[in-house]
Amino acid sequence: MARTRSAPPSRRSPTPPASRWRRRLVVFLQVMVGIGVLALGALAIAVYIAMSQLPSFDSLKSSPNGQMIRVHAADGTVIVSMGPSFGEWLPYGQIPKVMRDATVSVEDRRFRSHIGVDPVGIARSVKVRFDRGHWTQGGSTITQQLARTVFLNNQKKFGRKFREGILAFALEWKFSKDQILELYLNKVYYGGGAYGIDAASRKFFGHGADHLSLAEAAVIAGLVKAPSNYSPTADAEAAMGRAGVVLETMQETGAITASEAADADVSGLKLAPEPKQNSVRYFTDWALPQLDTLIDETTEPLEVWTTLDLTMQRQADDAIRANAPPGAQGALVALDRGGEVRAMVGGKDYVSSIYNRATQAVRQPGSSFKLFVYLAALEAGHKPEDSIVDEPVTINGWSPRNDSRRNSGAVSLRTAFAYSLNTVAAKLGQEVGFNTVADMARRFGITTPVNVHPSMVLGTSEVRVIDMTRAFASVANKGVAVTPYGITRVTANGQTIYTHEVDRSHVLVAPYVAAEMTDLLQTAVNTGTGRAAQIGRPVAGKTGTTTASKDGWFLGFSSGITTGVWMGRDDAKPIAGLHGGTAPAKAWAAFMKPATANRPIEQFDTKVTLPEWQLEPDEESYFGQPDNGQMAVDADGNPIEQGQPPVPTDAQTGDTIPRPDADQPEVAPAPPPQQMNQDWIDRVTGRERREPSPAGRQPLQRDVPRDQVQTQRFQSDQEERPNQ
Repeated sequence: MARTRSAPPSRRSPTPPASRWRRRLVVFLQVMVGIGVLALGALAIAVYIAMSQLPSFDSLKSSPNGQMIRVHAADGTVIVSMGPSFGEWLPYGQIPKVMRDATVSVEDRRFRSHIGVDPVGIARSVKVRFDRGHWTQGGSTITQQLARTVFLNNQKKFGRKFREGILAFALEWKFSKDQILELYLNKVYYGGGAYGIDAASRKFFGHGADHLSLAEAAVIAGLVKAPSNYSPTADAEAAMGRAGVVLETMQETGAITASEAADADVSGLKLAPEPKQNSVRYFTDWALPQLDTLIDETTEPLEVWTTLDLTMQRQADDAIRANAPPGAQGALVALDRGGEVRAMVGGKDYVSSIYNRATQAVRQPGSSFKLFVYLAALEAGHKPEDSIVDEPVTINGWSPRNDSRRNSGAVSLRTAFAYSLNTVAAKLGQEVGFNTVADMARRFGITTPVNVHPSMVLGTSEVRVIDMTRAFASVANKGVAVTPYGITRVTANGQTIYTHEVDRSHVLVAPYVAAEMTDLLQTAVNTGTGRAAQIGRPVAGKTGTTTASKDGWFLGFSSGITTGVWMGRDDAKPIAGLHGGTAPAKAWAAFMKPATANRPIEQFDTKVTLPEWQLEPDEESYFGQPDNGQMAVDADGNPIEQGQPPVPTDAQTGDTIPRPDADQPEVAPAPPPQQMNQDWIDRVTGRERREPSPAGRQPLQRDVPRDQVQTQRFQSDQEERPNQ
């Protein structure tokens, strides 16, 4: 039987390459799908976590992008806006439709259809990136921009863009489209410090955003792309051109018709004028830093209400600019009776110099410092009628002189103050004590160091204008301390968080001392060195001039307002013709006359009493020289001999006073040269001279009756001239 052969085992055919690649592709796709699912899951978790941590809608409405401070004048006018500016919050229904449509058309035309991130926009930005070689548009939606504005920054990094996307998804998940658009339009930055459409509308067009026109809405909507480039105040032409692009885009998206776009007159828009950086900034620069000590609020927008009177501020500006000598600076502070700063000028032009000479500069006050010398003397028991001898005096090697270079014998304190007799001030300072005078200055608000050298009575210690004005205001306030202040109240979100309260309890001197000081100050204005400050109503004040006319001062009060004026150069160089009784006194009067025009005339507690006999005033009144201030002294305070007095000039007009023999023909021999002494002044002014003889001079007398003093003068005068 034949053996059958079994068939050999069959061999499998090899797998085609296409099948292997197909299988690998399937595996890859499965992995990618898995990764995608995991990524979506992670994204969902991230979005959920972000959404759960998002503030509520009301919280987002109230959260600022930075603290905004708006400063109001006394009448409520906004004079300065500091930091980011926020207008009124406009709910979605109150935002004009043209504003909503303009924003959606130019910033995110698929806003209503995407879920926070627009893939089409991202693809477009990537394409532009490859076409141009750099990023020119980010493809961000309105929701992403809101997330960046509120929670992130503007860094162009993918990490920030990723977080921005997560937050955009979360915002879309938690809030409606209308809520997102409301947040966006009220928070996005439009340039010029303005956040939100209402702040932008008020800044650029001067009105709220609840009634924007189509052209105005186009301008504002076009700012978001590049606020600094398209700001109307920075480049009006660029802003108008960008607004035209917005109108074209709105027409493309069907938000407006072609006729509506044509009727929108962008070129005819009137922009709100930019507030001038004028002298009100001197005031705000001084007042606003005080907020750190008054309130603790550092995030909420603040409304700061101040004491500044804009009308008085303009008058103060005009007075300083019109009267300050060429090359000189000027400063002015005006205080109301409670210490309210009504006007403050720190220089002739804030734009060219922000240095506040009213509150920062320290200068020698000259004889205006005698206020403290006489206050100390009056408090020690002296009276304005007391007699004191004007005679040469030497104190610790220091020998002051009167500017007239002569002495007048026994005079009253009133006369000595009216005509700024240096020797009398020195004797009073020595009697009451120079430390006492320094303490009086500190008591009345002088915050700078006060030296106690004998020459300090002539104003050699440096002071600030605002401090000296404060001192005079305290005298006007019957001896009760006056503290300058500029902020009356502060509000945050409509709630008052600070209100100023005037302290009227700090008595510096007894009321009768202040009244007697006012008596002396009245005399100085009516007959003494401050006559240029007369304004047709009761005025009390004092001049001050320093060596070589480096500083000129006038400080005084009337009808409840106390004003201090200083003039000089920042480098302290002499200024020809600058004296306290000339330009500063004239500027004081130029300001105070209109400033008090609508106030009732107020009489002082003491009526003005003229000096008991006409005494030669200091050189400021007749010769146009410093009223005393700081005489020419060396480093030790000792007087330095000066040259001959200059040609005499009239105190009121500044004209040269002719000599009595000016019109007489020349005769031979020529008469001796005229000397500008007391005899000459008596002849020029037609006054009778009655100068007590040395024998008639009396030591300091506090209690000598006035009639007895006059009798002693008359008797000594008769002894000197027995044949008359």
